Amino acid sequence: MNFYELTHKKLEEFLQENELERFRADQLFRWVYGRRETDFAKMTNMSKVARAKLAEILRFELPKTVKHLKSADGTEKFLFEVGGGDTVESVLIPADDRLTLCVSSEVGCNMGCKFCFTGKQKMKRRLTTAEIVGQYLAASSSVAARDRRITNIVFMGMGEPLDNPDAVFSSIEVLRAPLGCNLSKKKITVSTSGIVPLIPRVTESGARLAVSLNGVNDEVRTQVMPINKRWPLKVLLESCREHCRQTGDRVTFEYVLLKGVTDSLESARALYRLTRDVPCKINIIPFNEHPGSGFTRPDESQVVKFQNELIRLGAHVLRRKTMGRDIYAACGQLRTVHNRAEVLNS
Repeated sequence: MNFYELTHKKLEEFLQENELERFRADQLFRWVYGRRETDFAKMTNMSKVARAKLAEILRFELPKTVKHLKSADGTEKFLFEVGGGDTVESVLIPADDRLTLCVSSEVGCNMGCKFCFTGKQKMKRRLTTAEIVGQYLAASSSVAARDRRITNIVFMGMGEPLDNPDAVFSSIEVLRAPLGCNLSKKKITVSTSGIVPLIPRVTESGARLAVSLNGVNDEVRTQVMPINKRWPLKVLLESCREHCRQTGDRVTFEYVLLKGVTDSLESARALYRLTRDVPCKINIIPFNEHPGSGFTRPDESQVVKFQNELIRLGAHVLRRKTMGRDIYAACGQLRTVHNRAEVLNS
C-alpha cells in the first residue's frame, strides 16, 4: 500500500488489519509528514520487528517533478509526471502575506468550459490522493529550502475537484491532519464549476467554497460553461446559500471577463443583482488568452469600469491579480503535456 494514499484513520485501520498497533499511525505521520523521513531504519522510536513489518506492507510513492518554471513576477509552476506519460501542473502564487499553492485534481477535465485551456482536453483520469498530496509536498519542500512556507491551498488547478471527490476530500484530511501537514481548514479552498449535489461535501470538509460563475443569466453561462445546462443558476445559487447557512462562511464567486461577452456594465449590474442575497465576495478575472480560445481579454479601461460599477453598487469585489502569464501559469492557462518528449525538450 502506498502510504500517501491513506488518511490517518485509514492508516490506523490498515495497520490493524496487518496485526500492528493503531498508535503506529501517529508515529508514521510524525516521521513522514513532520520530518519528511521515509527510511524505516531511521524511525528509531519503533521496534525492529515493527519496522520490518512496516517495510513489507508500506511503500512511499509520489509523483515525480519533471519541470519547475519561474515567472518574472515570482509565480512558480511545477510539472509532475503521474504515470503512463501523463502530467499535471501546480502553481505557486506569492503575495505579501501569503504563499498559495494551486493544485490539480485530474489529468485534463470533462467540464469543457470554453475559456479554459485545460477544458480543451478531455479528462484522461482522476488523480489519486497521493498524487494530490504529492503536489503539496514537492512545492513545500522547494519553498522550505528558501525559508518560506505554503500558507494556503486552492483546488483550482487542472480538473474539476468535485468530479474527483473521494481523492480530493481524502487529500484535504491529510493536509489538515495535526500530525500530517497541519493546515487550517480555513486555508483550503475548493473551487467548482457547479456540481451542485457535491457542494455539501465541501461544507462537511470545512474547506472554503469558490464557484466559477462567469455568466449573469443561464443563456450566457451555458454558452461558456456547458455544466449550466444540468445545474442552472437558480439551483447553483441556492446551494451556495445553504453552504453559507451551514458554515457561516462567504462563498467566493469567480467571474471571468470575456470581451464582448461578460464584461459590459449591464453585466456588472446583473451580477450584483444575482449575488446580492448570497454572503459572498466576487473575484473578477480578466481573461488570460491562450491558443485557440476564441475569446479576447477586455481593454484595461473596461476592466476598471466593471470593477468600479460593482463597488458603486456595494458589492465586495476584488480583482484577481494576473500572475504567471509568461509561463502559462495564470488562471485558465494550465494544460496537460501528453508527450513526454515535449516535457523533456520544452
